[in-house]
Amino acid sequence: MACSLIKHKRITTTVAKAKALKKFVEPLLTKAKDDTTNSRRVVFSNLQDKFAVTELFKEISVKIADRPGGYTRIIKTGNRLGDNAEMCFIELVDYNENMAKEKVVKKATRTRRSKKSGAAAETTAVASETTAAPVAEEPKAESAE
Repeated sequence: MACSLIKHKRITTTVAKAKALKKFVEPLLTKAKDDTTNSRRVVFSNLQDKFAVTELFKEISVKIADRPGGYTRIIKTGNRLGDNAEMCFIELVDYNENMAKEKVVKKATRTRRSKKSGAAAETTAVASETTAAPVAEEPKAESAE
């Protein structure tokens, strides 16, 4: 399961398995930060997969180099239909593009309020409508010649 997490960067599993996997994978990710022969051998003895080890040391260790810990994230997704087991995603933190985007701070727009009271504004609106109605003329129909 650890090899699948390293290869795919995100897997779906139960919460209990994800918590156990997190305890297993995080020390391996810490070992992968320094690329020495001994650390490669220790990681390979745990994973037993050459592709996963090369992926871990070439790509993942570069992204997590400045992170002090907490390389994985568990996101609960609900219960499974068959046996009602709690399901979740476990993913590598630096590989989720949706959460990695910085949120854009929107500038709050302010609405200006008129200094007139509500009753005074209504009377001026009614007065302007009555004066505008007689001024409006109907267009004359042009005669066709």
